[in-house]
Amino acid sequence: MERHGDDDDDPMQAINSHDKVTGQTFLVHDLSGSLLPELEEQGTMRRNDYYIPVSCEEKAADFGNTKDGGDSKYNKYDSIPLNSLKSDEAGPKQGPTFQDGQRRVDYVLTYHIQKPQSFRRKTSHFGDYRILRSLRRSLSMMRGRDTPPPKEDPEVAAHKHRLDYHEDDKRFRQTEFEDNLREMGLELEKDEGNKIPGIGFLKIHAPWNVLCREAEFMKLKMPTKKVYEVKQGSDVVERINLFIRKATAPLHPKVEPNRAQNVKHLSHPFSREKQHLFDLSDRESFFDSKTRASIVYEVLKRTRCTKAKYTMGITSLLGNGVYSAAYPLHDGDVDGMGPEANDRKILYDEWASYSVFYKYQPIGLIRKYFGEKIGLYFAWLGVYTQMLIPAAIVGAIVFLYGCATVDNDIPSMEICDPRNNITMCPLCDRACSYWKLKTACGTARASHLFDNPATVFFSIFMALWAAMFMEHWKRRQMRLNYIWDLTGFEEEEGHHRAEYEIQVMQKTLKKQDMSPKEKKVKLTCTDRAPAYMTGLFTMLIMVGVTFAVVFGVILYRISIKAALHMSSNPTARTNIRATVKGTAAVINLVIIIIMDEVYGALARWLTLLEVPKTDKSFEERLIIKTFVLKFANAFSPIVYLAFFRGRMVGRPGDYVYVIGSYRMEECAHAGCLMELCIQLCITMLGKQLIQNNLFEIGIPKIKKLIRRRKSDMDSQQQEDYNMTLQRHEKDHFLGPFVGLSPEYMEMIIQFGMVTLFVASFPLAPLFALLNNIIEIRLDAKKFVTEVRRPIAARAKDIGIWYNLLRGLSKVAVIVNAFVISFTSDFIPRLVYQYMYSPDGSMHGFVNHTLSYFNVSDFQPGTAPLQPMHLGYEVQICRYKDYRETPWSNTPYDLSKEFWAILACRLAFVVVFQNVVMLMSDFVDWLIPDIPKDISLQIHKEKILMVELFMKEEEGKKLLRDSHANQSPLQPRSRPASHTPSNC
Repeated sequence: MERHGDDDDDPMQAINSHDKVTGQTFLVHDLSGSLLPELEEQGTMRRNDYYIPVSCEEKAADFGNTKDGGDSKYNKYDSIPLNSLKSDEAGPKQGPTFQDGQRRVDYVLTYHIQKPQSFRRKTSHFGDYRILRSLRRSLSMMRGRDTPPPKEDPEVAAHKHRLDYHEDDKRFRQTEFEDNLREMGLELEKDEGNKIPGIGFLKIHAPWNVLCREAEFMKLKMPTKKVYEVKQGSDVVERINLFIRKATAPLHPKVEPNRAQNVKHLSHPFSREKQHLFDLSDRESFFDSKTRASIVYEVLKRTRCTKAKYTMGITSLLGNGVYSAAYPLHDGDVDGMGPEANDRKILYDEWASYSVFYKYQPIGLIRKYFGEKIGLYFAWLGVYTQMLIPAAIVGAIVFLYGCATVDNDIPSMEICDPRNNITMCPLCDRACSYWKLKTACGTARASHLFDNPATVFFSIFMALWAAMFMEHWKRRQMRLNYIWDLTGFEEEEGHHRAEYEIQVMQKTLKKQDMSPKEKKVKLTCTDRAPAYMTGLFTMLIMVGVTFAVVFGVILYRISIKAALHMSSNPTARTNIRATVKGTAAVINLVIIIIMDEVYGALARWLTLLEVPKTDKSFEERLIIKTFVLKFANAFSPIVYLAFFRGRMVGRPGDYVYVIGSYRMEECAHAGCLMELCIQLCITMLGKQLIQNNLFEIGIPKIKKLIRRRKSDMDSQQQEDYNMTLQRHEKDHFLGPFVGLSPEYMEMIIQFGMVTLFVASFPLAPLFALLNNIIEIRLDAKKFVTEVRRPIAARAKDIGIWYNLLRGLSKVAVIVNAFVISFTSDFIPRLVYQYMYSPDGSMHGFVNHTLSYFNVSDFQPGTAPLQPMHLGYEVQICRYKDYRETPWSNTPYDLSKEFWAILACRLAFVVVFQNVVMLMSDFVDWLIPDIPKDISLQIHKEKILMVELFMKEEEGKKLLRDSHANQSPLQPRSRPASHTPSNC
């Protein structure tokens, strides 16, 4: 780089130059006169090769945080760090306000401070101190031309220069962004105190005029002075509702508003021209903290840095590390003992406590504090949990029915009867020997608990339950939209994400020579094609990995069964089935938990590769990928047990083998339904207890413990230290809000467990209900105490999650139809009872399901090593299948009974699916999406709004008429000596 050749003869020009390291401008009258000769001898600085020249018009933005001749509305704290205040200034206050104690902090940006510790000291002359510091750097650089620098590794030196440039670039953009925020009307105050080393805080306050302006731009509906009565139907309906409210009064949290429930303010989009319509008697509370924070965030997203080669918004600044975090503040402490409890404290006591698990959620206060999007999530979770109560009761009744009728189940009695001396074929080659059917007595009796005629009724009930749940939620959602004034809200396209802006910027820099007509650059499908292909192939590979894991567990079951049969321990040989089933289910659970974390990270990485344009697009793409991967991960073992195990095993003498000598595993004589039930039970309980609850409780506590150990403080010192922190500093230690997708995904997978295979596990709704009771309070505690306050996002529905729920409820009908017809023995029993039973009873059903095999037809090397295990020589053994006898003309072929049962099974699937879906659609049609009283109230609001504006227009017309009538008389009634006023 070149030198400043024109400035070498003018020391005054050198002093009034721009420092290339700190980005500051020096003024002659601020310097000591004794330094000028030294500057004359040294000449001007040489431009640093690692820095881009800054134009003269940008110098004002680089000189601190102030502007010459700035607006008087910025006080002295707006532009200087707090550690530069004089010692006699007022100390910091604990409330979320500026140092003046009046202006509330609406939003906070944090950034890293790279200054040495010796430089972070208090001084009352911050401006002179800053200039002298910059001058010392400049002098050291000028002297450096004559004094040889110390020897240093060139790579280390280059790295330091790059870091210096990077930090200087961050400070430049930070200064420009903050100046632009002031131009937008926001008021700023910096806090670079020593309580949290290396972290600076930029506190932001939105004055009244900015709040009004942005509320009008955002079309925020605010309550007007007009109040009207809300009726919930006829007098009889209102009396019933009043009785229900009184009966359930102990279940409601103590957060209800003081005004009557049957009175509502008429809401209208805020307008500065119509401020007289709104109750502005208390401006401080007109916009609550949630609304103020969302307004400031909207300003932050709209503000841009434009002096560089490319524009950068707050998302890009956060992505590039100019700011490290951005968050609104919580209202106060949850353990505060003040005279007035804040909303956060009320939520902690009445919502986030396990002692109030039996109460309703304070949905209104949740929405007021966290916004509509989070309020809708907890409202949906509450509706889902309430709807699980009847499903859990019916499922428990079905299970108890199975327990009550197990002793009267004829097939189970036949299996357990020792008089039925049925010899069964070996379960594996060579190591396994012949066995008696009566040894499967316990499995047969346990299978009846879940495989009985009541499970068919329960499957139909759950299909209708899913339809009722979806309709109930739609009605609840519409009611909340009316209460929260979201009836006319239309979600707009969000601002661009940081990653998208960076990619567009890089594409723009590559096309600097484009014509002016093509200056608008955006990412196209061609730009994203590599990411799309990478995502597609990666997801296919990972789904293949999931199937490979399932196959690995199959091989484990086959090998461990053979090993236990060869064991000399009699205890191991007597509990082979229970050991294999239990250990395989636990292994599946561990793999599912591990792969869930892997798939979550992989889905996020694939979504980042696609560079979605907005946060909404990013969220939807991430949800789809995560759902596909996690759904396949959770349900692959279950699908295998339900539909594939025991279907491709062959028969004795002609078994199907995989990977050499591994014989495909068979179902127990009572079917695979019991193993399916065990797998569902362990997976559901394990995921809920370990992955969901234990991780959510344990991981934050472990992080807190690690942070406490790193601080080298005992509990008392930590408590004293926390007492000295201000609100924005306390919130800095909280975890970032990562969104609602993990919470929704957890519940969607659970909903699949409850509905898809409910025919095999009627207790699933009960386990889900117990989990959700804990989950609500656990999530509440996390949102209130462990994460930073989220941005209040407006939403009128739960978005793509509703479509996933609806799709699962439709698929559940088909899955349960196949489970009943192919996995359980429901259809074979009906076919036997009405087609083959001599007396129309179930006597002889077990013998009807067993085929014959001549042991002389074993393939070489597959016969049992101990053929005399039962004490006698076996000539004929039995196996479960519908095949011809060895002495028939077509030995071992599929019998006509097999084809008759298969036809009945397929017919049942078609009939069950169409009947249940028809009933679900009828329920959907029967229940209106919008409650009648809400529809009437919305219509009433429109009429009242029209009347309000008509009265306003009439008032304006009367006022104009009165002025027109008085104008001719005014000159005669005015005294001659009257002088016009200055209004």
